[in-house]
Amino acid sequence: MSKSGFLVRTAVVMSLVIATGGFCVATAGAQDAGAAPAAHRELPKSREEMQLSFAPLVKKTAPAVVNVYATRMVRQRTPFDGDPFFQRFFGGQFPGRSRMEASLGSGVIVDGKGLIVTNYHVIEDADTIKVALDDGREFHCSVVLKDQKVDLAVLKIDDAGKDTFPTLPIGNSDQVEVGDLVLAIGNPFGVGQTVTSGIISGLARTPVRSDTGFGFFIQTDAAINPGNSGGALVGIDGSLLGINSEIYSRSGGSNGIGFAIPANLVRTFVAAAETGEKQFEMPYVGATFEPVTSDIANALGMSRSSGALVNSVVKGGPADKAGLKVGDVVTALNGQPVQHPDALGYRLATTGIGKTAELTVVNQSKSRTVALKLEEAPETVPADRQTIGGNTPFTGATVANLSPRVAQDLGLDDVTAKGVVVTDVKDGSIAGRFGLQPKDIIVDVNGVKIASVDDLEKVVGQNPRGWRFDVNRGGQVLTQYVR
Repeated sequence: MSKSGFLVRTAVVMSLVIATGGFCVATAGAQDAGAAPAAHRELPKSREEMQLSFAPLVKKTAPAVVNVYATRMVRQRTPFDGDPFFQRFFGGQFPGRSRMEASLGSGVIVDGKGLIVTNYHVIEDADTIKVALDDGREFHCSVVLKDQKVDLAVLKIDDAGKDTFPTLPIGNSDQVEVGDLVLAIGNPFGVGQTVTSGIISGLARTPVRSDTGFGFFIQTDAAINPGNSGGALVGIDGSLLGINSEIYSRSGGSNGIGFAIPANLVRTFVAAAETGEKQFEMPYVGATFEPVTSDIANALGMSRSSGALVNSVVKGGPADKAGLKVGDVVTALNGQPVQHPDALGYRLATTGIGKTAELTVVNQSKSRTVALKLEEAPETVPADRQTIGGNTPFTGATVANLSPRVAQDLGLDDVTAKGVVVTDVKDGSIAGRFGLQPKDIIVDVNGVKIASVDDLEKVVGQNPRGWRFDVNRGGQVLTQYVR
């Protein structure tokens, strides 16, 4: 990340002292995936054509874009949180105050029965969710499906009754081209529904994300600001091309670089919600990938540095069965280009579990086609989730045995990792004070290799005088000493 700019998620967050109100985020129904023929594109040929208005398009599409309000109660920590002495002798005599935290964003109605799509970060941990339509109607909503990895959520309007709702059809984002005109519709800064225009300025973008595993965005120069999260990126044909999610900014406001989640992933996510899925499943490949650098491209005899390089393969996994080898470069999936590993993940997700993907693979200038069956991530060992008690550096941490299933649920980059992983850390716990975080893999405690939750429980049960433990965090091993 450069020092001159940073990535901003475009939801407005407010903290209030009074705990009132309800907030709701909605999601929408899926449209048929049948691809319409590509639109004919022409430059304006006269002054009259230059003066044409977007007003008819706005009237057609804006009613389906809603304001989303989400609230949650947050307990403020006290100086005594996590202190064993005060917890033992004073218990809950020093409770922290609670405050209401509110989030403001946008959403898109994609189904006439009241399904709404928005960003996960707009409704994250919300106690109540409410949506307001452009015509003044307001409704409480419930969450049907949400997933942090892809930053999407589907909501359903509660008690819709006989109400009907305007909808926005989900388009085909694979037909989008750089230079296409688009509109961004949302509720920036809470000022009310606003429409901005621009063009598609980039495709298959991977902005820096610290908390999700998704990085395949449509980039636009249409002005997007805080509050636009979950709003619509609309094409000239009136279809939804993406869900506006983030901006790259120096000041926190729009600098003309915004990112939207492509409509084809939105369609797949909505379809999962409509079929009653409790979580969004990404296909399991059984391999890890890295970007193709110019040096790697030269070594492999490739004309350009593009694709996903296979750097490990799980024996017996789908990739192994398909014949993928370390050193192979995946350059396309079902005929669609694969620019980098995140693009491969996106193409796999939009293909869907149970399908077979045709991969174009290059190695030493030779190209071949590989049939990869897309499967659910397996739980090769029982997760055996346990919350560590007692008085140790791990107290308050929930841990589990690693398997491809657990790794994928947590969004770990390496789904082939083994051992014990931290899945959650209680607020104010001793584990939190010592810096443990979800996704940390506990490698070693006091010289004992930790291969399972049982191993960890045995070590912490010995109650030693001091602690030395190693944690793998994102591929970097950190060592902690506690006396």
